[in-house]
Amino acid sequence: METLSETYCCGGRLGFYRHASSVLGLEAAFGVFLPEAALSGTSVPVVHLLAGLTCNHETFLTKSSVVRFAAQHGIALVAPDTSPRGAAVPGEDDAYDLGTGAGFYLDATRPPWAAHYRMGSYIASELPSLTEGVFPLNGARRGIMGHSMGGHGALVHALGVPGFWKSVSAFAPIVHPAAVPWGEKAFGAYLGEDRRAWDAWDATALLRSGRTHPETILIDQGLADQFLARELQPEVFEDAARIAGQKLNLRRQAHYDHSYWFIQTFIEDHMAHHALILKS
Repeated sequence: METLSETYCCGGRLGFYRHASSVLGLEAAFGVFLPEAALSGTSVPVVHLLAGLTCNHETFLTKSSVVRFAAQHGIALVAPDTSPRGAAVPGEDDAYDLGTGAGFYLDATRPPWAAHYRMGSYIASELPSLTEGVFPLNGARRGIMGHSMGGHGALVHALGVPGFWKSVSAFAPIVHPAAVPWGEKAFGAYLGEDRRAWDAWDATALLRSGRTHPETILIDQGLADQFLARELQPEVFEDAARIAGQKLNLRRQAHYDHSYWFIQTFIEDHMAHHALILKS
């Protein structure tokens, strides 16, 4: 593991690192914030942060104000990249919503994407194993949070393996990617045309199949979000949660859009949500 930079911040340390990923078959970068207690070796809870389309491993940590509130709660943060980098797939840099910066936190099965676009397994196993082996992170108290495409990733991973991810929250998540343009484009490319294969990576489909999380899911959605009607459709997830018996706190926020200004406004509540669960 190579250290790219480390900075003292909010009483703890914010670092960016790079390693050779066996899952992705490429080098991958990620960020880690350690609160003050972790600097002396004390094992602390951890929340993984999944950013959205066009972002990278630095974006959520630097734009959301999450570090300040993680420090207050004594919780560590891990932020992966949003896709493999340098996979040399033809066309991977042609559009913002497919390829570089748009890995959708799934495992591609369709060539040529399948060789490297395996962010699903990277998030589910390799990155937690790596970071918990190097830093004093308590894997028994592990949560996940995301925004937009990352919100999709957080919901899918938490619903898929709720014992692994003890807490979950999302900002403006793509809750039903199999039925909206962003998801249809990405899933068709990564997973092929058989839509039955898409359900494992669709949070609404997981709820409809009976997969639930034992803790309340917190979602914030801005009502001035430019992608609300076309790509996000939180009411679909809300209906599925009601039928499945999933505890859900879906908060609709007037005037707010899809930006990190929206996330900054409510990130304190999300860290409190994770702290209540992870530190109980």
